[in-house]
Amino acid sequence: MIVSAAWIGPAVFAVINRIAQARLQGWEPATLRELLFEFGDWLLYAFLTPGVFAVSRKWPLARPHLISRAVLHFFFSLLFCVAWATCGQVLRLILIRTFAPDIYHTAMQEGAAKFWLQFGIEWLSWIFTTLPFGVAVYLCVVGIEHATRYFIDAREREVQVARLSEQLSSARFAALQAQLNPHFLFNTLNTITVLVRDNDRQGAVSIIEHLSELLRRTLSRHQANEVTLGEELELVRQYVAIEQARFSDRLRPEFSTPESLMPATIPSFALQHLVENAIRHGIAKDSDAGFLLVTATRSGDVLEITVINDGVSIDPSVPAPQGHGIENTRERLRALHGESASLEIVPRPEGGTIATLRLPYREMRPEPNGETS
Repeated sequence: MIVSAAWIGPAVFAVINRIAQARLQGWEPATLRELLFEFGDWLLYAFLTPGVFAVSRKWPLARPHLISRAVLHFFFSLLFCVAWATCGQVLRLILIRTFAPDIYHTAMQEGAAKFWLQFGIEWLSWIFTTLPFGVAVYLCVVGIEHATRYFIDAREREVQVARLSEQLSSARFAALQAQLNPHFLFNTLNTITVLVRDNDRQGAVSIIEHLSELLRRTLSRHQANEVTLGEELELVRQYVAIEQARFSDRLRPEFSTPESLMPATIPSFALQHLVENAIRHGIAKDSDAGFLLVTATRSGDVLEITVINDGVSIDPSVPAPQGHGIENTRERLRALHGESASLEIVPRPEGGTIATLRLPYREMRPEPNGETS
């Protein structure tokens, strides 16, 4: 750990200070044992630093527990001071036995009880000597841990935002590509031509309006990773209205989406892709199919959206290709909600496919300027 290694610096300066003070004050030259103690006493905190980091990560100084955590860290700072002083005294004893065994044996011959009593008094004295500076050192290490963690979290958030932005761009492009798909446009224009030829001008105008609104809504979503369920349903309805004119009386869409769930937040284009796949890859490939059901329900803190069709069933053994709208939606779900969201697509027992989108229920809050977030 870099922070632990950083304690080598103060340890080296402590040795330099001991040598310099001996010369300036006219003291006896420092012995190797004294220099090793000066160096080792500072280096001891390098071994205590991982413990401080662990405590800081487990009980970070953050709201709503800021005051209680501050008190907790104060007591931990006292404990670490005791640990530092104890390790220092043990180090001192080891150095005495190693470099000055005669001093140790003489003290033990004069009385072991007296020696250990003196050792205990020096230990308590060293604790009180360590307290003011030790508490400050502990809090500094906690501050370093918080700063490091916040920096890493900020970088991860930047990466996540960049990834979401890229995925949103891919989703928007995929949605736009679907709308501008030559077959889709050809079929739409052909439908308009037939309506005009049959003097159904109202029907032709309606299809043109739906197409115009569909493109407008798709192009207007620049940076919105999430939209309300109501907004997404409006986009879906425009798309379905165009496809319904194309399939004439065969496409029978149904929407079971309570008004109370309209403010719920969902990933942008997520529902549109599911409906698009249901029509293009399910209903369009079966001349007898046409049933399309979109439902939205809430169970506690979970929003569940299903898209059901009676067309060609999906083959679960065939994975979705890279860049596919479904895979893009799954990646964005993971980025936005982690493991708490899922997208499941399975065959319908009586024929067709069931796509189920589950994600944490959250309503989009209105901004002061009238926008939503």
